[in-house]
Amino acid sequence: MILITGATGHFGAATIDFLLKKGTPAREIAALVRDEAKAGDLKAKGITILSGDYNNYESLVKSFKGVDKLLFISGNDIVNRVQQQDNVVKAAKEAGVGHVVYTSFVRKNETETSPIYIVAKSHLSTEKALRESGLTYTILRNNIYTDYIPMFIGQNVTETGIFFPAGDSPVAFTLRNDMAEAAANILSSDGHENKDYTLSNTEAVTFHEIAQFISQAAGKEIGYVSPDSATFVEVLTNAGLPAEIIGVSAAFAEGFKQGEFSSPETDLEKLLGRKPGSVKDFLAGVYGE
Repeated sequence: MILITGATGHFGAATIDFLLKKGTPAREIAALVRDEAKAGDLKAKGITILSGDYNNYESLVKSFKGVDKLLFISGNDIVNRVQQQDNVVKAAKEAGVGHVVYTSFVRKNETETSPIYIVAKSHLSTEKALRESGLTYTILRNNIYTDYIPMFIGQNVTETGIFFPAGDSPVAFTLRNDMAEAAANILSSDGHENKDYTLSNTEAVTFHEIAQFISQAAGKEIGYVSPDSATFVEVLTNAGLPAEIIGVSAAFAEGFKQGEFSSPETDLEKLLGRKPGSVKDFLAGVYGE
């Protein structure tokens, strides 16, 4: 049995679809969800629905029984994620899960000086817990989703241009669906035991290039301004955006500027058997006339 956590989210649902397309029978796939009411689409596909919550250790142990491979998708509760994900690792160990595939993140700086350490520390903690658990594991060091670019640059970008303090460093943005397909390939094959894979694009692009791609797609000139971080925070605060969103945006922008996500070194092309999708093509689909 292959169990997918976070199965009603984008990554989990996409991974299940790829497993089905690649020939894994629905009866061999299970989905861990917090709210079964949101799992109607999965039920309709014949997927087994299991109830579990990263905060509820006993629910995890119960759902993990009999699981051969577990896709452990990292949680989105940044504040409580260290403890939650420790629960997942310990529950997988207690339940006798055969192989855990964990969605971590690509990085250069693993110290507290990292501008995104608030996000990074839980991933680093979980990786350490997996390595020390005795479980068979595969760690996926995922790069930043290409799909997040519109969120970083704002919904009115074709009117306002890009105002984002990311500097000129390239970023190897990678399509979420490409990463999900790679995860499905790993779950449905052997030879990935106790390995780390970097899932990045084979190309890295700057925000200047992103502005050019959007300009071409939209048929109008889109500029890019990279202010200092303090100015960025001030402008967004005055615009009424929530402080938490501003803080996360500024932190990732600084990470981009420092080259945390720049490397195009990747295992993704090999895992997919093809080139990953390009940022240019994605933006053409979003902003094309």
